[in-house]
Amino acid sequence: MTSPDLTQVNIDKLAELFPTVVTESVDESGAPRRAINFDLLRQELADHIVEGPQERYQLDWPGKRAAAFAANAPIAKTLRPVREESVDFDTTKNLFIEGDNLDALKLLQESYLGKVKLIYIDPPYNTGNDFVYEDDFAESSAEYLARSGQKSETGDRLVANPESNGRFHSDWLSMMYPRLKLARSLLKDDGVIIAAIDDNEHGDLRMLMDLVFGADNFIADVVWQGGRKNDAQFLSPSTDYMLIYARDMAALHNVRWREPKPGVDAILEAGRRAWEESNHNADEATRRLKQWWARLAPDDEKRGSEHYNQVDGDDGRPGVVFFGGDMRKPAPTSTSRYDIIHPVTGKPVNMHPNGWAYAPENMKRLLSEGRVKFGLDETTRPTMKRYLDETSTQTVMPTFYADRRAASNRLRALLGEGIFDFPKDERVLARWINLVTQSEPDALILDFFGGSGSTSHAVMDLNAADGGRRRYILVQLDEEIQHHSYESIAEVARERIRRAGLQIHEQAGRDWPALDLGFRALRVDTTNMADTLSTADDLVQIALTESVGSVKPDRTDEDLLFQVLLDWGLDLAAPIAAEEAGSSRLLSVDDDALIACFSNEITDDIVKTIAARHPLRAVFLDAGFATDSARINAEQIFREVSPETELRTI
Repeated sequence: MTSPDLTQVNIDKLAELFPTVVTESVDESGAPRRAINFDLLRQELADHIVEGPQERYQLDWPGKRAAAFAANAPIAKTLRPVREESVDFDTTKNLFIEGDNLDALKLLQESYLGKVKLIYIDPPYNTGNDFVYEDDFAESSAEYLARSGQKSETGDRLVANPESNGRFHSDWLSMMYPRLKLARSLLKDDGVIIAAIDDNEHGDLRMLMDLVFGADNFIADVVWQGGRKNDAQFLSPSTDYMLIYARDMAALHNVRWREPKPGVDAILEAGRRAWEESNHNADEATRRLKQWWARLAPDDEKRGSEHYNQVDGDDGRPGVVFFGGDMRKPAPTSTSRYDIIHPVTGKPVNMHPNGWAYAPENMKRLLSEGRVKFGLDETTRPTMKRYLDETSTQTVMPTFYADRRAASNRLRALLGEGIFDFPKDERVLARWINLVTQSEPDALILDFFGGSGSTSHAVMDLNAADGGRRRYILVQLDEEIQHHSYESIAEVARERIRRAGLQIHEQAGRDWPALDLGFRALRVDTTNMADTLSTADDLVQIALTESVGSVKPDRTDEDLLFQVLLDWGLDLAAPIAAEEAGSSRLLSVDDDALIACFSNEITDDIVKTIAARHPLRAVFLDAGFATDSARINAEQIFREVSPETELRTI
């Protein structure tokens, strides 16, 4: 109902001529808009270098400073336990946190600072549709603190991000930046983060992770081909990427990632069979093994080891599979040139001008062990037998193929219906989790874009396969979905973990306690403490009576305990034992590492009972002491009976 915006028309025309000058900005009211970088436009239209603002190499976007502020702004929130949603609440070491991951990452800072071995995330792809994390950065610290406990009036967390939005990329970067900053501090020195992404934000995420983790800590940019779309105009768009960064590359200087070569057992069996069928003739056995290789499909995963195509038994290992490795020296040395005598002709064999790779004494040992493969006569240069069963692991290629439909089919079979079109593939995740944690079987894995729970599934599968004790922390927003059986993605993920745990238990055939297939469910919520800040004029008699209690009336002693665990920086998966002491309930954490009593009536007898157990920490509800003198007396009891105990009240 208005005339055309000619400014935007002109910007569109300039974008066609000079795409490099187009940028993203905001107008005076804060609304996003497409804009032109006039310094770059001047340079495009000049025949000399145009003076302008100082140039520097950096990733910048509208909202970057506000996003950094969001990472540091405090929140008045806590994590509340949800026993009815948990599995093996009292014994499991795994955590499932429902809520905004920005809040969750802030709450985890004290308890898990520098303790996470691997972070795997598959953040929402910037496809031009809505994404779920709406962070309002245009506010003061006080405003942020006041808002942090609330959703919108409708409960809707979606923020529209169509490509027509002037901040199509900026909004996504502003969502990711504070979360990555907080995640970095949770990693161990030798920790690793893997972030999956598609083409839309691949370049921006690479630069963003360079900014947060440092370009020197870049490990790899893995390409995942997930299928083929024959109706694509140019190339099949079914490629995803996994950006891998170290927390500190120097801490990984002795680490080598290796994985088993696919199909090693089948190749070794083919070699043994060829040896027997050839009546222990090495040449005939080798010919039969090469025929076996030729019959394999071109895309068979075993073909990565196709160069292991020879069979021998001269060294006392009948039917062993090997390939002939070059024994030449890369550069000549004083000890590299010497004669090797052919066992049949008795003449020195053909030697490379640089000589042999092994010193004379080592070559003598290899010859005695039958590790050198000679030709028919001395004119053929001998090779080194490199046995497949001695080199059954390999380095990891930065490209791989895994059809995404397989993961969808497995999830459909597990949950009985299709909920997600392209869930994360738990088998692919298990492979990469294993690579990073192979030297640390009790590693902690974090996924703060939990989705359908694939990371949890992968950790349980991996532990069942190799007997590891890896644990996970999964964070997923309570994002609503339109489904007749589930209300939110978090609910789907919890049910998926439950069913996967039962399936693994049945398949493993082990006693239930041998595998940790449970999780302790927690929920991000507002602080347990009531807001008692009021002016004197506001406190009429009724309000004054209501302001006495410092704890919200709907909170339990376990709610208070988990807030204390967060404040003290203790493990949220530590075992908790409840017991009665007179008329009060005591909560003991990790064999009296902490004893809590949140009774409304704390007597000297209760205090003495707790002090006699010499806990490392003890906490009471301040309102539970009848008078200030009773609280001071409790402090005196601990000074006399258990002076090593750290005492607090809330």
